[in-house]
Amino acid sequence: MDALVVRRLGDPTLAPGGEASPFAPVTGDHPAPALASPASVRVRVAATSLNFATYLQVQGKYQERPALPFVPGSDYAGVVDAVGPAVRRFRPGDRVCGLAAVGSFADLIVADEKQLFSVPDGCDLVAAGALPVAFGTSHLALVHRAQLKAGQVLLVLGAAGGVGASAVQIGKVCGAVVIAVARGTEKLQYLKTIGADHVIDSSKESIMESAKSFLKTKGLRGVDVLYDPVGGKLTQDSLKLLNWGAHILIIGFASGDVPIIRANIALVKNWTIHGLYWGSYFTHRPPVLIDSLNELFSWLSKGLIKIQISHTYRLPEAHLAFAALRDRKAVGKVMIVMDSPAKSRL
Repeated sequence: MDALVVRRLGDPTLAPGGEASPFAPVTGDHPAPALASPASVRVRVAATSLNFATYLQVQGKYQERPALPFVPGSDYAGVVDAVGPAVRRFRPGDRVCGLAAVGSFADLIVADEKQLFSVPDGCDLVAAGALPVAFGTSHLALVHRAQLKAGQVLLVLGAAGGVGASAVQIGKVCGAVVIAVARGTEKLQYLKTIGADHVIDSSKESIMESAKSFLKTKGLRGVDVLYDPVGGKLTQDSLKLLNWGAHILIIGFASGDVPIIRANIALVKNWTIHGLYWGSYFTHRPPVLIDSLNELFSWLSKGLIKIQISHTYRLPEAHLAFAALRDRKAVGKVMIVMDSPAKSRL
């Protein structure tokens, strides 16, 4: 079967098989995985999502470092290929999505039955493969951790990326006033189409001045929830907008700069700071994660949320997908598809 194999740590934007590339050539002769237990399900992958964590993992910069060689990839969707004798919920031909620590950048992946979810009728498999990590992260962060309420003000940094765009949409489902920060006219226009109440181009505008002006016109005092997958200076500027009792959701550090939030300020302003590592919920609170994903699929089937696919690539073109992520050219999700041509190119 085809699989993207990381043979050494390095720059994932280099084409597979090259001398300096971390990836071995995609040759089609990678061994297919066998069912690991009676409760195992083998899935033929239709599409798998590219997340920033995977970009870091291939470079050896992520908190979880699998042993070499490994097949990267986390959330995916596809069709059940085979099941173990103890599997009760699925049978060959069923459409499913799931998540894994590694392994989804391949034609086939094996998962425990408990790690899979049925894809609702009418839901595209590429969209289903884009949902778990991005929308799951934002749903747990906003609904479970910050308990975002109608009328509150949500500030989303990096809002045009996969997790950022999902946070904007979930914020609107919750009834929040959403301020979305991104870079570039195309991204700002997209954010308006998914419901952002106010958009800020961080490459041209001061976040503080633009947000304060908007809040004043609406008769609002400040920001109640900060959703931050970026870090760096944007975080420091955003802190100055937070209300007393605000929630700060630490999602990631796409800027490469881990911000410092002074504990004495958090104390005086009664801020709650949440670290959110979505994948660990499968280990520590699986029922919470399962309920979250089930609600998201319900919202998706009702049209309350929409998944924007920015770019799709075939497996041998994965380095181009990583480049799109690195260069922040994507508006929505970047996907790897196994059996259909690329939707768009950079």
